[in-house]
Amino acid sequence: MLDGALPTILIVDDSPENLTVLSELLQLDYRVRAATSGEKALRIAATAPWPDLILLDVMMPGMDGYEVFTRLRADLLTREIPVIFVTAMDSAEAELRGLDVGAVDYIAKPIMPSILLARVRTQLELKQARDWLKDQNAYLEAELARRMSENLVVQDVSIHALAHLAEIRDPETGNHLRRTQGYVRTLAQQLRNHPRFSEFLTDRVIDQLAKSAPLHDIGKVGIPDSILLKPGKLTPEEWEIMKTHAKLGSDAIELAERDADRLVEFLVLAKDIAHYHHEKWDGSGYPDGLAGDAIPIAARLMALADVFDALISPRVYKPPMDFGDAFDIIVVGRGSHFDPDVTDAFLARFEEFREIAARYGEAELDPPN
Repeated sequence: MLDGALPTILIVDDSPENLTVLSELLQLDYRVRAATSGEKALRIAATAPWPDLILLDVMMPGMDGYEVFTRLRADLLTREIPVIFVTAMDSAEAELRGLDVGAVDYIAKPIMPSILLARVRTQLELKQARDWLKDQNAYLEAELARRMSENLVVQDVSIHALAHLAEIRDPETGNHLRRTQGYVRTLAQQLRNHPRFSEFLTDRVIDQLAKSAPLHDIGKVGIPDSILLKPGKLTPEEWEIMKTHAKLGSDAIELAERDADRLVEFLVLAKDIAHYHHEKWDGSGYPDGLAGDAIPIAARLMALADVFDALISPRVYKPPMDFGDAFDIIVVGRGSHFDPDVTDAFLARFEEFREIAARYGEAELDPPN
């Protein structure tokens, strides 16, 4: 019902005399439409102006009122229109049946005009209230969705701002963040139905993993330039300092967690990725020497993504490796450096890895061969 417009009432009765009586009673206050059969009532109810209320006779030839009501409820256009049964069937059983099927009211003939008008007014007021609540709920849902979208944008921007702190310290990484983010998502999607990973890799977690991946090297902001930017090979002492970036990163994220007043899911994953993405499947990695399934899944995915991108990317101390050689090194690391199933996921989606590398390539990055 439009603001300022008269409510529309559809009267359905096979008796022209009854239609005339009801029309004359209602037309001063309402827009009245009429139908002499169930078939015609269904056509009218599904066309504008849509009825705000239907007065429906039960006993009609062909399609009776109950069948009309059933079809109204089956149609998305008409299922919400309230229906009052108006019928000569005045037994308690008939009234109970009408109310049981879902009619909002049941009026027995002969009609008392004052009672009919009062019940019609009541049902229209209830419908107006329901429509208002529905509109309010729709508005609130849209506003909630808008604000959540804004929050996600702010969150994503904040994540990349933090990640770029590490990138700025190590300018040769270029699009490394975007590439590793794409690799991690690809591996997770490949493993989502694997029995070892399916319980963990839900759609939500996969999105959070991709969101968290750029923070994997955030701890590099704590490494001195003399070590981080050294063009040659690091000394054993320097290497020990470089390895501390994993714990420095997880400690920084943990501090952010403490500042939050509730659990922030992507920070939990980001902390695991930052702390453990240099662990190896055989236990020879750092900082804690974890092995096998003791390494968090998020870190296992990041480990392969990070190594692959390091191999194909130029560094001050090495040229980029071609895709074929990088592929072979990852395969050799199956079961030693990398979780065997994660390696198999890489093999299955290798072409996507190449596409991601090409999409977010560096000027110096060799094109896929």
